Amino acid sequence: MAVLTPPRWSVRSRILGVILVITALGMSVAGASAYLLQRERVLDVIDEELFTAVESARAIATGLPREAAESDDSDAPVSPDPVSAPTSVEDAMLRIMQGIIPGRSESSVAIIDGDPVYIPPVDVDFQMFDDDAFMERVWSEARGGVVSIGTAFTEDGAIRYIAAPVTIADDEAIGVYVTGYQIQGELDDIDSAFTTYAIIAGITLIAIGVVGWFVAGRLLRPIRDVTAAASRITGTDLSERIPVTGRDDVSRLTETINGMFERLDESATAQRQLLDDVRHELKTPITIVRGHLELLDPRSPDEVDATRALAIDELDRMSELVSDIDVLAQASMATMLTEPTDVADLTQQVFAKARAIAGHEWRLDGVAEAVAPLAPSRITQAWLQLADNAAKYSPEGTAIRIGSSLYDNAVEMWVADEGPGIPEDAQKRIFERFGRADTGRGIAGSGLGLPIVAAIARGHGGYVSLDTSTSGSRFGIVVPLPSSSAAPPPAAGSLDEDGEHPDVTTEKGHP
Repeated sequence: MAVLTPPRWSVRSRILGVILVITALGMSVAGASAYLLQRERVLDVIDEELFTAVESARAIATGLPREAAESDDSDAPVSPDPVSAPTSVEDAMLRIMQGIIPGRSESSVAIIDGDPVYIPPVDVDFQMFDDDAFMERVWSEARGGVVSIGTAFTEDGAIRYIAAPVTIADDEAIGVYVTGYQIQGELDDIDSAFTTYAIIAGITLIAIGVVGWFVAGRLLRPIRDVTAAASRITGTDLSERIPVTGRDDVSRLTETINGMFERLDESATAQRQLLDDVRHELKTPITIVRGHLELLDPRSPDEVDATRALAIDELDRMSELVSDIDVLAQASMATMLTEPTDVADLTQQVFAKARAIAGHEWRLDGVAEAVAPLAPSRITQAWLQLADNAAKYSPEGTAIRIGSSLYDNAVEMWVADEGPGIPEDAQKRIFERFGRADTGRGIAGSGLGLPIVAAIARGHGGYVSLDTSTSGSRFGIVVPLPSSSAAPPPAAGSLDEDGEHPDVTTEKGHP
C-alpha cells in the first residue's frame, strides 16, 4: 500500500504564502471593521430621519410651528392656530401625507381605525400597505397612543419603521402615521463601496504576490546558490565559493557557508597531504624490507639474522611513525581539555625528566610563578619534544636551558640550545609534516615532532615561538592567560601582516 507524502513547499513559497495570508487577514479585518462602522452610522441616520418625520407630523397635526411641537418647555406655551389646525383625524392624516414627502428608499402610509387610507402622493421604491401582516403589526403597536420604532422583515426586505398615533379632539377616530426606510436600499452605497474595496484588495494581493515572488526569489538566491554549490562539491574539488552580495542576514549566511567550505577545503587538503606524506614515508621501509627478503638466502644463518634485524628495525620505525601520526591527529582534532596548572611545578617536573637525556648539560633557567589553563600531559609531551630536538641537533656536551617566563597576558615554556641554528629558508618547513631543517644529517625521526608541538599549542589557543641564530635556537610554547583572548608574542613585532599570531615567530629579542 502506497504511503502518501505531503507535498514539499519551498521556502520561497512558504514565505510568500505567509505574507499573503497575513495581508489578506489584515485587509479583511480593516474592510469588515470599516463596513460595520459605516453600517451602524447609516442605521443611526435612518433612526434620526424617522424621528424627524414624526416631529414634522406632530407639528402638522397640532397646527403648531415645528419648533414649538418639538419643545418640552412648559413655561412658554404656544396656542395652535385655529385656522391652520386640522379639524379631524382624516384631515390631519391627509395634511401629514401631503406635507411629508418620502425620500429615496423611504415610504409612508396613513392608517385610520386599522385601515390604510392614504399613501404618498409621489412614486416610492416600495409600498407598505400591501403587506397585511405589517399593517396589523404597526396598528397594534401604535393604537394605544405610544410611538413605536422597530424593524420588520417583509417581502420588500428589512424595513426600519416608526409608527406614531394621531388623535384630534372631538374626533373619536384613531390615526397612525407610519413611515419607514428599506434598510438595504440605504446600505447599497456602502455595499457598493465595500465591493470596490474588495476588488481593489484582491488586485493588491495579486500585485503583492507577484512582487513578493520576485523579491523573495532575489533574497533567497544565495540559498539556492549554496544548494547548487553543495551539489557540485566533491571529495576531490572543494574550491567552490559563493559570491557574496549585500550586507544582510543572507549575505552573512553566505559568508559563513564560504568559511565552512574554506575549512573543509583546508581539512581535505591537509588529509590528502598527510596521506601523501605517509605513503611516501612508508614506501621506503617497505621497499627495503621487501628487497632484503627477496634476496635472502634462507640457507645462510648470518644473512637470515641480518635480514631479521633489519626488518624489525624498519617495522619499529613504521610503528613509531604510525604512533606519531595518531598523536598529531588527536592533537589537531579539538581544543585541549585544560585545568588550572601551576607553571612553576610543571617546569620543575619537565626539567627533571629532560635531565635523563644524556650527552648534554641541562640547566633550569627561570621559573614562572603563575597558574595557567593547561593540559599538563600534552604540554609535557610538547615540551619534552622540544628538549629532545634540542638534544639531537646540538653538539654533544653543550648546555641546554629549560625555563618558563611570565608576560602580561601569556606564559611561555621554552627550551634554548647552543646548536648551529636553523636556516631562514627552513624555519617554516620544520613545522610541516615530515619536514626537517637538514635532511642530510642522518638524525633519526619521523619529522612529525614539531608539527605535534604546534598542534598542541594551537589546542591551547597559543602558538610556537622561535628565536634562532648561528649561536643557538630557542623554541617556546606560548599560551594565553585567562584574562587574554589570544596569546601575544613575547617580543614586539612578531605579528604577521594580517595582524594574527603565527604558528612560528622568528623575531629576536625575547625578554
